[in-house]
Amino acid sequence: MVDTEEAIERETSSVEEAGSGHSRLAGAVVMLVLLAGALALGLVIYSGIKARAADEKKLMLATARAAIPTVKITHPKPGASTQELILPGNTQAYADAPIYARTNGYLKRWYFDIGARVKKGQLLAEIETPEVDQQLQQARADLETAKSNFDLARITAERYQPLLKSGVVSQQLADQAGSDFSAKKTAVDSAAANVRRLEQVQSFQKIYAPFDGVVTARNTDTGSLIDAGSAAQGKELFHLAALDKLRVFVGVPETYSRAALPGAKATLTLEEFPGATFTGILARSTNSIDPATRTLMVEVDVDNPGRRLLPGSYAFVHLKLPKQIQSVTLPSNTLLFRSEGMRVAVVREGRADLVAITIGRDYGNEVEVVSGVGPDDAVILDPADSLVSGTQVQIDDAEPMSQ
Repeated sequence: MVDTEEAIERETSSVEEAGSGHSRLAGAVVMLVLLAGALALGLVIYSGIKARAADEKKLMLATARAAIPTVKITHPKPGASTQELILPGNTQAYADAPIYARTNGYLKRWYFDIGARVKKGQLLAEIETPEVDQQLQQARADLETAKSNFDLARITAERYQPLLKSGVVSQQLADQAGSDFSAKKTAVDSAAANVRRLEQVQSFQKIYAPFDGVVTARNTDTGSLIDAGSAAQGKELFHLAALDKLRVFVGVPETYSRAALPGAKATLTLEEFPGATFTGILARSTNSIDPATRTLMVEVDVDNPGRRLLPGSYAFVHLKLPKQIQSVTLPSNTLLFRSEGMRVAVVREGRADLVAITIGRDYGNEVEVVSGVGPDDAVILDPADSLVSGTQVQIDDAEPMSQ
């Protein structure tokens, strides 16, 4: 009986020991699982933080890259050596004058109409001046009266001289006679001057051509009221132009001003005379550069004996340059107009550099540049007006490097 109880106790204790061993093993497994989960969660959090930091870095780089403006560029195209300069000009008559009346009246007769060729001194028209004629008659009558008074005063003064010596008249009367003689002489001179003035005014009844030329306008007709002078109330009667020689005024760019030498030969071409050329001489220049246009105004004189060329025509003037000028061409949309002068933006070492240039001829979409840039320069197209030297830029590689 005792043995049986001991056996039961031993069995029970072995079971209890086995149960406590299983409990400790289960606890250890749970701890390992929890540690593994915590480690995995830590790895996930770390990976997320690292990825977020990488994204932020990429964003910062992209933002910094986007802050740098992207520009399109072109390279200047080498231009041909310039040996001849072709500039537009306007032809004008060598002498051109409006003809006004110098006296008032009515047009009596005109002798030449538009297109008529006249010689210097030929009579163009006559004016009736009844008022001037009457004034002249009155002035002549006043002159005769003044002469009569002068003769009487002279005779009186001459008679008083011997009477003064003999004491018949006083010195005062003699002096009065002499003073009256001098006054009457002055009155004669004044009346004579008035007559000459009115005779000269009357001579303006006839209007003469001041030089050889062609009548280009007639603005009056027989019976028209004529007002003297060239003021607002005056009316231009005729317009006369000398066409045997013409003036052509040309604005030569400052860059080529050395080609504008007085005495140099120039040729003219006009669209109405295809294939024909006319020779002229550079007669004179203003010797001053116009600050508004940066050009030198020159005058080319062209003989026109056959009167083929007409004043007011549009002509092309060809000037020979003294030596060749190397140049390049750029699109017009590369230019920057600044107060200090013309500029273009050139990309150098990743930054914009504003370079001063000198413009030659303007071709419309392109301009000739004679100094400032060369064929190897990367010039920015459509630069912003706010662009300044030193601004960091990046080149758009998708665009061609030249146009």
